[in-house]
Amino acid sequence: MDIMPTSGLKVFLLLFCILGVAIHAYAENQGIGVAFGQLGYNLPPVKESIQLIQKLKAGNVKIYGTNPIILNALANTGLHVLVSVMNYELASVSASQTAADQWVSKNIVSFPATKIDKVLVGNEVLTDYSNKQAWYQLVPAMQNIWRALVKYKLEHIKVGTPLAMDMLAPSFPIRAFPPSSAAFRDDIAQTVMKPMLEFLSKTESYFFMDVYPYFPYLFDPEQVPLEYANFGPHNLKFTDPNGLVYTNMLDQQLDAAVAAMSNLGYDDIKLAIAETGWPNNGDLSQLGANINYAALYNRRIIKRMLANPPPGTPRRPHQFIPTYLFELYDEGQKPGPGTERHWGFAYPNGTLMYEIDLTGKLRDSDYKPLPPPPPPYKGKLWCVADPKADPSSLASALNSACIQGDNTCGAIQPGNPCYQPNTLTAHASYSFNSNWQQLKNVYSGCDFNKTAKLVTKDPSYGSCTYTFVDCVQKDVLC
Repeated sequence: MDIMPTSGLKVFLLLFCILGVAIHAYAENQGIGVAFGQLGYNLPPVKESIQLIQKLKAGNVKIYGTNPIILNALANTGLHVLVSVMNYELASVSASQTAADQWVSKNIVSFPATKIDKVLVGNEVLTDYSNKQAWYQLVPAMQNIWRALVKYKLEHIKVGTPLAMDMLAPSFPIRAFPPSSAAFRDDIAQTVMKPMLEFLSKTESYFFMDVYPYFPYLFDPEQVPLEYANFGPHNLKFTDPNGLVYTNMLDQQLDAAVAAMSNLGYDDIKLAIAETGWPNNGDLSQLGANINYAALYNRRIIKRMLANPPPGTPRRPHQFIPTYLFELYDEGQKPGPGTERHWGFAYPNGTLMYEIDLTGKLRDSDYKPLPPPPPPYKGKLWCVADPKADPSSLASALNSACIQGDNTCGAIQPGNPCYQPNTLTAHASYSFNSNWQQLKNVYSGCDFNKTAKLVTKDPSYGSCTYTFVDCVQKDVLC
């Protein structure tokens, strides 16, 4: 006698499978993660920062390195902790199993009351073309750290490395159009990525990505409108040639990585977002960097990533993706363009820049109104030397600027229009501006290791003419 009709059995099995996916996703969902950087000014004692993270009901904390003060403060808090092998440690850890064993013993085994469950080896190592040797140290370092964890019976800890979107072959500036055509760069695909993916697959770890929809919006707001980048209301759709439909930039970026992995024969590796966020401030040339847009993006991505069932991506529907929000505090000590220093959502005194619910339960309409975003700057900009810059740092930055770009220092050579006044500051100003105007769409920042600044007054004099960008025409990167 049939216990259940065939049609009923099919429905039951379908529901069972869906329930299984939901239960697995719930088991992985430990709440949103928060990156806890230490390069801010006037930061409070570590314990106060941990208490703030707990008060906000985060589930995970990411720290850069293995600061023992932070690890001790995280003991018995219930927070899941992600620690990092620093880039400068790659050489020793990759070359020596003993060094890797010692690293794990010192930085993980020594903190039994701290719930460390992920180790990231290096930070955006494949972005740094000045140290290609580290590219080939990366996977051996990951393997050695894993062997050390196994030795200490800590196999539950996942090992990975965070990669930026420039791991993909250029389709500047987006690197995700269309997602299905994405591939890893030729200089790393076979030599680094393939062995890395093999490792991640065998250890059932995550493919960690630093994903920022802000940057595609910044570089090309016509192709990537604001609402498409920050999950706002819109009717935009991007249909991939494979038929999948995208309604936000994050999904495109994530699925571009999925496609690149698939092209190398790996379809089973789960995704994790090691960093994402939106800048609360930036340079005049950096469109959309403000508290209003930062609040909207962070609130929406939290709600999205903690939804039950999880949305996943078009290529990976309903897959839970562990996500770490970048970051707790601004890090004013960092060099680079203004946005590099302004990703925090809390002030050092413990107050919040804007309301935020790390549990993902609140909707946009549940929050108090935000201050309106400032209008984009519409005028002319130049990049010049900061008169307060240290002379030795300024000289070093001038030398670097002269090497980069196309003839950025020709006009300051003897006999040429900008040679006089023959001073370090004057020569650096011309060189910085010339360099920035040429490379702004690549590097975007007028910083030059904290020796430069943007000005709105024309620094040209006599026959020495400084080129400029006019922001009146379009609200784009200047």
